[in-house]
Amino acid sequence: MASSSSQPFPPHTGNAPGRTALVTGASSGIGAATVRALAAAGFRTIAAARRVDRLQALAQEVGGQAVALDVTDPESVAAMAEQVGDVDVVVHSAGGALGSDTVEHGDPEGWKTMYDTNVVGVLRVHQALLPGMRRGGNAHVVVIGSIAGFEVYPGGGGYTAVKHGVNALVRTLRQELLGEPVRVTEIAPGMVETEFSLVRLGSQEAADKVYDGLVPLSAEDVADVIAFAVTRPPHVDLDKIVLRPIAQADAAHVHRA
Repeated sequence: MASSSSQPFPPHTGNAPGRTALVTGASSGIGAATVRALAAAGFRTIAAARRVDRLQALAQEVGGQAVALDVTDPESVAAMAEQVGDVDVVVHSAGGALGSDTVEHGDPEGWKTMYDTNVVGVLRVHQALLPGMRRGGNAHVVVIGSIAGFEVYPGGGGYTAVKHGVNALVRTLRQELLGEPVRVTEIAPGMVETEFSLVRLGSQEAADKVYDGLVPLSAEDVADVIAFAVTRPPHVDLDKIVLRPIAQADAAHVHRA
């Protein structure tokens, strides 16, 4: 029997032609990079987000489709599902963090907003698209989580609580869809330089300080891993992928030059 090591790794295009991938939160950051990576891998792409002007430019760039989507609005989710029809891959990238207060001073409304976007938003989109994904016979659910889904740090109580919820949701889906032709993958990045910190901290100066003295992951780094995961053979499910910059050991330990 030939050793498996003698076989080359399949290219990113190996399991993509003819398949359709929808990416939420696709107007910037990891979502936009993922649309580009999946288009390059041979997928027909659908970019979904609230900022439709950005989506249209992205869709034109990659030859895909743009669709308006607010994952916190059930009517928007229903309209999106009706517009796109059946899809094979869904990458849940819509999300984000608000604030860095201690639990003692946390804003309950901010926590609710994060939960609605990061957790309930995945629920809404998943429920709307799963029937069509089942019909395709080779479906894949990808959820962008975070190392905050299994680690904690001071000032991150709201975000880590939410991402722990995302982690639990994905693991539950994996069990509930067992036996069906639907793969489930959680992507859990560490420090990634996107608009994330700007939105969370409210100023460019504060956002820049997050990455002082190190080289963080880029959105393209994460998108490349997503493209790899969804182009594996249909019997291969990468349950959870954790990726960090080399300068980060965990949420609390970072080496800065």
